[in-house]
Amino acid sequence: MKQKLLGQLFLLVLMIVLASMARAADGQHQEILKRADEARGNLGGVEWTVSIRSMENGREENRELIVEAKGYNFLATLTAPPKVRQQKLLMVDRNMWFAKPGLRKPVPISARQRLVGGVAYGDIASTNYAEDYAAKALPEEKLAGEVCNVFDLTATTKKATYDRIKYWISRDRGLGIKAEYYTVSGKLLKSATFEYTNVVNYDGADHPFISKMEIIDGVVAENTGTLTFSATKLKQVSDATLDVNLLMSR
Repeated sequence: MKQKLLGQLFLLVLMIVLASMARAADGQHQEILKRADEARGNLGGVEWTVSIRSMENGREENRELIVEAKGYNFLATLTAPPKVRQQKLLMVDRNMWFAKPGLRKPVPISARQRLVGGVAYGDIASTNYAEDYAAKALPEEKLAGEVCNVFDLTATTKKATYDRIKYWISRDRGLGIKAEYYTVSGKLLKSATFEYTNVVNYDGADHPFISKMEIIDGVVAENTGTLTFSATKLKQVSDATLDVNLLMSR
């Protein structure tokens, strides 16, 4: 009887230790993702310009937007070409709306919808992978000469831009350098690589910020999208800027 009780006690302690280790690992994964998110827009207030060049079935299309972001919420105003000028995209608490001159009120849209070519509305936004996805660590890999933490990310909300992401984060720099985007069934939608030559200064130090996102279609490799991020600067973004009730009057 005594041995049985000791055995049960040992199993209980082992389960507690393993659960504690799992929680510690999950916390570590979240910190890695949060750091990578910060270099892709998760700041108290920031503005940048996005220039998009899309090639699809031999046809080129271009867009230019100014994005004002606060945390994971943002307002994007299209500035070019002339046919889309003053169209607006607003995301607040994972809800997204589209507005343009002539509409009576903003139209709800999904971050998964296409903006142009293979570029989704959500691709221009701040990333929130640390909160929008459950992370499973995969074995480390070497990519472009860097050892990377690799994660299999599964969306925890239907409003996430993608259902599943395989994400490579530089172990030394803490920056996401490659992603593959999948459907729930495991079909590859597209892949992307990232560069970080922009710099923002906060907390008394310079920090890298995304400068380019190169997208390749998962089926037709010739279909590509290039997002160039420029004119990045910290900025006070007011609550009114992110108020859907004021969107049509801006």
